[in-house]
Amino acid sequence: MEKRVILNISGMHCVSCAVNIENVLKKTKGIVDVNVNFASEKAQIVYNPEKISLNKIQEIILEMGYKSTSENNLDAKQKIIQNLKKRLIISLIFGIPLLYISMGWMIGLPIPFIENVPLQAIMQFLLATPIILAASEIYISGARALVKKIPNMDSLIFIGTSAAYFYSIYVLVSILFGIEKYSLQHIYFEIAAFIIVFILLGKYLEAITKGKTSEALKKLIGLQPKTARIVRNGKEIRIPIEKIKIGDIIVVKPGEKIPVDGIIIEGTSAIDEKVITGESIPITKKKGDKVIGATINKSGLLKIKATAIGKDTVLSQIIKIVKEAQESKAPIQLIADKVAKYFVPLVILISIISFLSWVFVGMSFVFALTILINVLIIACPCALGLATPTAIMVGTGLGAEKGILIKEAKALEIAHKLQVIVFDKTGTLTKGEPKVVNITPMGRYTKKDVLRFAAIAERGSEHPIGEAIVDEAKNKKLTDSKGTKYETSAGMGIKCQYRKKWIYVGNKEFMKLHKINTDTIEKELEILEKRGETVVLVAVDKKIVGLISVADTLKKFSKEAVMKLQNIGKEVWLITGDNERTANAIAKQVGIKKENVLSHVLPGEKAKKIKELQAKGYLVGFVGDGINDAPALAQADLGIAIGSGTDIAMETGDVILIKDDLRDVVTAIELSSYTIKKIKQNLFWAFFYNIVGIPIAAGVLYPTFGIVLNPMIAATAMAFSSVSVVANSLLMKRYKKQ
Repeated sequence: MEKRVILNISGMHCVSCAVNIENVLKKTKGIVDVNVNFASEKAQIVYNPEKISLNKIQEIILEMGYKSTSENNLDAKQKIIQNLKKRLIISLIFGIPLLYISMGWMIGLPIPFIENVPLQAIMQFLLATPIILAASEIYISGARALVKKIPNMDSLIFIGTSAAYFYSIYVLVSILFGIEKYSLQHIYFEIAAFIIVFILLGKYLEAITKGKTSEALKKLIGLQPKTARIVRNGKEIRIPIEKIKIGDIIVVKPGEKIPVDGIIIEGTSAIDEKVITGESIPITKKKGDKVIGATINKSGLLKIKATAIGKDTVLSQIIKIVKEAQESKAPIQLIADKVAKYFVPLVILISIISFLSWVFVGMSFVFALTILINVLIIACPCALGLATPTAIMVGTGLGAEKGILIKEAKALEIAHKLQVIVFDKTGTLTKGEPKVVNITPMGRYTKKDVLRFAAIAERGSEHPIGEAIVDEAKNKKLTDSKGTKYETSAGMGIKCQYRKKWIYVGNKEFMKLHKINTDTIEKELEILEKRGETVVLVAVDKKIVGLISVADTLKKFSKEAVMKLQNIGKEVWLITGDNERTANAIAKQVGIKKENVLSHVLPGEKAKKIKELQAKGYLVGFVGDGINDAPALAQADLGIAIGSGTDIAMETGDVILIKDDLRDVVTAIELSSYTIKKIKQNLFWAFFYNIVGIPIAAGVLYPTFGIVLNPMIAATAMAFSSVSVVANSLLMKRYKKQ
């Protein structure tokens, strides 16, 4: 049996690290699938525990030079940020004096001992060395990656700054011992040092901005209260939330958060569910209603019986879904991953070729060395690696805030591409709470007779129509009789024996199946069905005794949602088990074309109908209730499950709408479009930066314009390229629902 685990990976310094870990693990026996996310510093691994243990996987990661843990890494991330801040401060303490004595003379600043070249060189060495040491983690990572023949971004920094630093030491020794004639202009200590300063600054800002991409998840984690007031032995006591047990009675006062999921056993109040569903208007709840943990009791005193705790609460399920979505990869990210795999080796090759080319054409060693350093330092695979995951993290977080749970990155990428949206009728477009609106008896039978026969057959039914019939019989206080030999035909009807008589309750097809003549009731059927009512035929001993009309009402925003989808160019279809006339009547009410109605579709055939649409070349989204429609949700290119706010754990589908508001289908599609737009922007600028930056660093402008980059400018550009990509993703937080 396969297992899925999310590991926190520390020590990754660029997307090449993530790609290298992924490639090594994918080749390991027993590992089924791996997604390493550089932006969140996590790896989602599917493995077979019979072939490889989790400890072995972590050992492999450790051998590559990275640490992994399955524990919450929010504290670890803060430690990394603090560590970067500390190293940045050290680099600035030594870097500012170094900049002053090495370059201050250019703007006329007084420099002590300016004529004493050996002393100046020694001072620069002493100030630069602590800065180089502050970057020891980068050097170790880069050198280790080179030794293992899987070079990463740190390898480029390691080679570039080491070349500048050790060449400067050679010049320093030459000056001190008079081996060769060198001046201070041949010393690159300040270049090596300030490359490190800018890189540390970039990494620090990147760590902070990366942390902000998962703010929505942090907010979700922080929603649950720490303690709860419960009733034990007749007394109210406050206990840590971890100690609540199923069945405990919890007292929640006005203004307090509801600690766990439960059922109200006493009291009435307005409940603010915005944090879970995104719904801004509080909902009035009373005895018997379900409530969700982390929502806010706005008015009355409530007593709640705990029904779900710990990982089984709605909030925990939401956090789990959002986490997994943020660690998954969108197909569009594979482009950047493929580039990153070959990027660093290619950059090293370009830097060596550039160095040798300039030496060959007669330029000085110092000039060629500057070019080599520039190429190594300006290249940035990090921007490519951050382009997609940062946007996905913000996009899924935005969805969660609006009550839209996106289960994987692939769903976020595909949603805006959908051409056809298929809605299930009952429970999706309609409320799924049908009521008996009319009973038409035949011959000598009365309305009560017809209803009683139907209720006997539907006794214990879980189908909404069956429940409606039984509820109506109870309201009329008819005898709760029970039949025998029950037989059900899925999606058609039911029959049973009662006092030596056979009762048949179902649609016209069900009656035909049992060879019961329906010719005499065709006109009545047509009239009722054209009104959008579902008609149930009742027969006793193979003779129709009456008709029961059941009507379901449309959900509040069904018509508006259909209209909005059509306005953004989506073709909307309706699928239902109802007959053609009833289906067409409902379709007309919401604005769906008659030719886009699929009627008489049994539950098991819905997936087949979706497949038929896909065979015509359509990219199909299916919207259903997530339980009865599981096969169709799975078959669709994108399954959108309607949640009730309390059934998250039960839902299937790629996207879950917690609110019972079909306009969120439109929002999910628009959010998908917006996220992909940001990803494309990020990828464009990341590719553009490297395609333009590397040739300039290699000196292509020098023959014509005499321009050569200063390595410090190259380092600054590299450091801020990643930050700009993450910042662009963070701008997504300004997204407003259209």
